[in-house]
Amino acid sequence: MSRPKKFVRILQEFSLPLLVGVLGGLLAANMAPEWYASYFADHHGTLPFIINNVFMAFFFGIAAKEITEAALPGGSLNPMKKAMNPLFATLGGVFGPIGAFVVVIWLQQGAGEYTGTVMDPMRGWGIPTATDIALAWLVARAVFGPGHPAINFLLLLAIADDAIGLGIIAIFYGDPANPTNPAWLGLVGVGMVVAYFLRRMQVSRWQVYIFIAGPISWAGFTMAHLHSALALVPIVPFLPGPKRDTGMFVDSEAGVHHEEDHSPLHSFEHELKLFVDLGLFFFAFANSGVQFAGIGPMTVAILVALVVGKTVGVMFFGWLAVKLGFPLPTGMGYKDLGMVGLIAAIGLTVALFVAGAAFPTDPDLLGQAKMGALFSGVVGLLAVGLGRVFGFKKGA
Repeated sequence: MSRPKKFVRILQEFSLPLLVGVLGGLLAANMAPEWYASYFADHHGTLPFIINNVFMAFFFGIAAKEITEAALPGGSLNPMKKAMNPLFATLGGVFGPIGAFVVVIWLQQGAGEYTGTVMDPMRGWGIPTATDIALAWLVARAVFGPGHPAINFLLLLAIADDAIGLGIIAIFYGDPANPTNPAWLGLVGVGMVVAYFLRRMQVSRWQVYIFIAGPISWAGFTMAHLHSALALVPIVPFLPGPKRDTGMFVDSEAGVHHEEDHSPLHSFEHELKLFVDLGLFFFAFANSGVQFAGIGPMTVAILVALVVGKTVGVMFFGWLAVKLGFPLPTGMGYKDLGMVGLIAAIGLTVALFVAGAAFPTDPDLLGQAKMGALFSGVVGLLAVGLGRVFGFKKGA
């Protein structure tokens, strides 16, 4: 393997563009706050809009590709009955943090922690519900190794988790001037119908699906005032794929071999993966710029809700799903489920986004909440350390 290819592979394998972007955003927000704010403080500005609403649609599209293949025969989520467990766990990953947050805030209010705040601290209940899918994916690969069923379990959980989180923003933290209009979601259905007929016509280029059906779906999400980053999630499953799950494409020179597949579904990921992996630098840079404000009670509430609420919620609802007849994916046990719950506690960029919607007019609570979201990134290091101590299975 040539040095440039090896360098690029290392960048992708360890998600270095994403991590460098997080560090760069933090440094810029604290060392050049006026410059950073002029470009990235307004989430509706041109540059943040392109990054968060257009570019991230491709990231979520690639994540949807992984879920689609995992649902094929031989995949970790096939038969579809196996997908019910991570969907149950998603509910735990939402209700667990909400419950933990409410309890912590109630105790803090009883101790007089929030006297004089501009906004009601209970408004922050939605902040710990979402999962940073990009960082969680990175940490899961480091803990479990490539091919482990827990990775696809986490992916499905994180996508559903973030979809619920974006719904929470639209319904509970919506802009009164632009209320949610679900009627426009009919355009998303139109995009799916277009993708279906393209498949029936045996169209073999992924670009046709993505750039014809995709914009229709994107327009539907946008006009409904929901987050358009999810626009490709309902479109990607219509791309023709292999008959069985062939796994993620890995360069055979790296010492790992998977059966190569040239279907539109596979080519979609293979031809866009480098663009998306490198582009995550800009996403992280634009969303992780937090000034190091004072740590306060809201910081503690967010961290407890994420670390304790997520982990316990995911484990309990995953266990409950098993008792109801929806087993964990083959090769995944309760220990893996607990680790997935812990990794899902990485809120970071998504939690930062929700924090801005929860406390738009209270700079003190907003700063404390963002610090809690920022510190949740440390959960990734904790998960990797625990993974090595307890010897989680590498690969599947």
